[in-house]
Amino acid sequence: MNKDKYVFAQLIEFLNNDKFRRLVDKYDGNRYVKHLTCWNQLLALMFGQLSNQT
Repeated sequence: MNKDKYVFAQLIEFLNNDKFRRLVDKYDGNRYVKHLTCWNQLLALMFGQLSNQT
């Protein structure tokens, strides 16, 4: 059984969440968001690209 982190989780650690949040706040990116925040959309798009789904 694998006890290490998944590859996607290891890649996410390289992202600076604070800087991304500051940019979202600066441009008011989550203004009309109901369910999918900018951070979650970024993660979904990255996962799709890495798994060749998009």
